[in-house]
Amino acid sequence: MDYFNAFAISASGLQVAKSTLDATALNLANLQTVRGADGKLFQPLRVVAGAAAPGFASGFARLAGARVHSLAASELPPRMVYDPGHPVADSQGFVAMAPVDHLTEMANMAGALRMYQANVVALNAAKTMAAKALEIGSY
Repeated sequence: MDYFNAFAISASGLQVAKSTLDATALNLANLQTVRGADGKLFQPLRVVAGAAAPGFASGFARLAGARVHSLAASELPPRMVYDPGHPVADSQGFVAMAPVDHLTEMANMAGALRMYQANVVALNAAKTMAAKALEIGSY
């Protein structure tokens, strides 16, 4: 068994989970923003991940892990909050805030944490199997 392939697959899953956690943290950090440095409203980011293409070194093996394809900004309408005292409130007293839903972000965070934990468990299992194989081979 190629243990390095198992390690690489788990590492790619860890990278996708980390990217998801990073995007979720960015979304939560911009929960109360009204406009960015460019003057536009912040749009929540989503990680677009999928299967990684097997490299030349892996030969004809179909096991290649996962990779982040891109970060996609969602095109949601702004969240309108009534705050007539806010400096950027419109004539009716509403402020256009970033369309970040904290419940969705917390669910994404919980899913990314579970993905991270599952990949750590798989990595540790492969490491244990490799150590046992070396132990058996030393006799």
